[in-house]
Amino acid sequence: MLLTVDVGNTNIVLGLYRGQTLIGDWRMRTDARITADELALTVRGLLGSHADEVTGISALSTVPAVLRELRVMLDRYYPRLPKIVIEPGVRTGVPLLVDNPREVGADRLVNTLAAHHLHPTACVVVDFGTSTNVDAVSAKGEFLGGAFAPGIEISVDALAARAAALRKVELVAPRSVIGKNTVECLQSGILYGFAGQVDGLVRRIVRELEPGGAAPVAVIATGGLAPLVLGESETITEHVPDLTLMGLRLVYERNVR
Repeated sequence: MLLTVDVGNTNIVLGLYRGQTLIGDWRMRTDARITADELALTVRGLLGSHADEVTGISALSTVPAVLRELRVMLDRYYPRLPKIVIEPGVRTGVPLLVDNPREVGADRLVNTLAAHHLHPTACVVVDFGTSTNVDAVSAKGEFLGGAFAPGIEISVDALAARAAALRKVELVAPRSVIGKNTVECLQSGILYGFAGQVDGLVRRIVRELEPGGAAPVAVIATGGLAPLVLGESETITEHVPDLTLMGLRLVYERNVR
């Protein structure tokens, strides 16, 4: 079975594939101080009885400190297994039509590959993570660039830290858009504000991708915080929570086979 490892700024997500089927996934908090030995112990504990069934590994990290420890872990604990770490030089089949291809994060790259695998049309990928990434993919599977916005949790933390009378609240829908108390006012601004932000960015990107609406554009949401916005967004057409893990599997298959 293939183990996929997605190290993000906030969470590390593991996925276990049997062929093309995701049979399990796990999420743990990212700690930039984690050591290779701690990472290996945690991964093995989460996989449980499946730990000895891993036959290959595909991984990425957007956190340089963890990337270093990830490499050490793979070499020390899985020396005989075929493995791929997404970095410049790894074959992905994704043309990067941007000014500096080396600036493109590995997560954005594999998301592009997975989105094009799912849809032959142009796509927009909205990744709700530490930052909210809105990326454009051409109908040929080319990565065209995108837009970054502060993530939901970052914005909530910043607001609570800078405004003396405000505090962190549970991220759920309020009774109405017009909040009747401080908590509901915060929930309304966060939930509907981010939905409107995403819809605005998506609409502008779609107009550039397909001027005049010449062809349909799939808008795919992924990332741990996507469920917060899905019900309020007017532009998102599909939710694929394991999009990054799928992309890691596709890169592995492209390189190892």
